[in-house]
Amino acid sequence: MRFVSAITAAAVVLAGMPATAQDAPAPTAATGPQDEDERGLWMQVEDAERKLKASNFVIRDPALNDYVRSVYCKAVGPSECAGVRIYITRTPFFNASMAPNGMMQIWSGLFLRVRDEAQLAAVLAHEHTHYRQRHSLRLFRNIKDKTNAAAWLAIVPFAGIISLGMLGSIFSFSREMEREADSGSLTALSASGYDPEAASQIWGQMLAEFDATAAERKRKRRSEGGMFATHPPSVERQADLKKQAAALPAGGERRRGKDSYRAALAPYWADLIDDQIKLNDFGATDLLLGQLASDGWTAELLFARGELHRARGAAGDFDKAAGYYADAVARGAPVEAQRGLGMALLRSGKSAEGQAALKEYLRLRPEAKDKAMIAMLAGESS
Repeated sequence: MRFVSAITAAAVVLAGMPATAQDAPAPTAATGPQDEDERGLWMQVEDAERKLKASNFVIRDPALNDYVRSVYCKAVGPSECAGVRIYITRTPFFNASMAPNGMMQIWSGLFLRVRDEAQLAAVLAHEHTHYRQRHSLRLFRNIKDKTNAAAWLAIVPFAGIISLGMLGSIFSFSREMEREADSGSLTALSASGYDPEAASQIWGQMLAEFDATAAERKRKRRSEGGMFATHPPSVERQADLKKQAAALPAGGERRRGKDSYRAALAPYWADLIDDQIKLNDFGATDLLLGQLASDGWTAELLFARGELHRARGAAGDFDKAAGYYADAVARGAPVEAQRGLGMALLRSGKSAEGQAALKEYLRLRPEAKDKAMIAMLAGESS
């Protein structure tokens, strides 16, 4: 699954291309690549993985990594997930990808856009199917047949895949491969006890986000061209996944894991939401916050909504932000909400109230890094 707007010659070549005959299952780290083509792919991707390991964008927190791996292994089985290396990178977009040597990369923006463990499992199982069916090798061979290996390497320099969007550009699978991965994810979800309807719901959420972005920017939703040309259209994909899920046997467990997902991600929400706000996509971010607050607005989500409106700063936004901050403070939000309240009040022309809020912030956080600036804004001598 890829939701970045990178466009490469490879994607253009592959638009609508049918998949070749299925190869043998993906090699494991123990067996290694099976032929010259695959050895070439592995050599390039292994070089990229060495660079990725050293990247400052990789989130190395053991708890988060252990949780994501546990969901992955539940979805595809312990023997299937063995040997796969998962790298979570701090990149605020929805993306996951799988390289032919067992390197999986997950972008942190994914965690804001899936609602429970079942939806996370759906994404991971989708990527695992790409890996299991050796789609990248099939892609390579199709391009090689149409051009040559040298042209392929010129089109998609593996050495740069750790840069934003490049990994998605390299493995822009054909529509048939995407459909195969979708079906594989549903089979995995059903077999592991996760609710297979989770897969189609992800696409409904993504469509709503696309629409929210377009509405805020007063334009129509952008067509899924470029790299999306190699994927089934989102509306069609959502409908197909829903239909396939409904056709699966109804017996057995169909768990969602909403509480376990929220508990595992709770320590990271503040950073994830802060990264999302910095994308300057008010429509999508406001929608995401509303979706996260489906069970009620928490202090943290109210604080985030205040930050969002203060960052936009359109007419009326500072008053709205002050209201959200005040509600967040009343519900026990982090002390930064008091700072935000003061800044929003000042920007809305309520100087006395704003300075009082900033003085309270300094009282609660006497060693604040921004103490000198806040003291000046609060009317206190340095």
